[in-house]
Amino acid sequence: MIQPAEVVLSSDGIPFSAVFDDVYHTADGGLGQALHVFLAGNGLPQRWQGRDAFTILETGFGLGLNFLVTWQAWRCDPLRSRRLHFISVEKFPFLPQDLQRLHAAWPQFSSLSADLVKAWPPLSGGRHDLFLDEGSVQLTLLLGDAREQFPLLEAQADAVYLDGFAPSKNPDMWSLPIFEQLYRLAVPGCTLATWSVAGMVRNGLKQAGFAVCKTQGFGGKRQMLKGYREKS
Repeated sequence: MIQPAEVVLSSDGIPFSAVFDDVYHTADGGLGQALHVFLAGNGLPQRWQGRDAFTILETGFGLGLNFLVTWQAWRCDPLRSRRLHFISVEKFPFLPQDLQRLHAAWPQFSSLSADLVKAWPPLSGGRHDLFLDEGSVQLTLLLGDAREQFPLLEAQADAVYLDGFAPSKNPDMWSLPIFEQLYRLAVPGCTLATWSVAGMVRNGLKQAGFAVCKTQGFGGKRQMLKGYREKS
């Protein structure tokens, strides 16, 4: 049974999860975080240029902002890959009308948001494949617990967005079994990026097989984490 997320705003007006007692994005701005941490942190858009296809794997779809930012960046890049596959897991997805309401905060994505909301699946557990942009963009939503969904997935990820709620609030999403699944699904040379530099995250990713390092963070966070799966 999938439980939809509720729309709750913090005192600062930031979307907030009562389940995890945490905000969906930094107070410094979800858009800036998506661009600095997840796109730039994974060497995008450069790494998808000239490719036939490029696959991104995300932990925590949330508001879908990372997806919208990535989709727009891909569309605006004349050297983009022919196809983009974005895979994301979400245990508590929003209802489509709530996504539409939340996306109003970023009017620059209104057209993409409307297409996403129109294609939004029924909130039943498991895999849902949405085909957007005349089929050139595939969004695979895995609705349910990542610990159950990732072992069922077969993919060849070129980049990973680690964007669950804070490790102290949602430790299961930042656990070794999850990191081992990400490593299994990553192709050699796959990159990853996250805003978290918590010791459990760094050590868990290393234990799973990724090489990681700290780099300049976004906004009020002094550091973020980048990593990759070594090429064999």
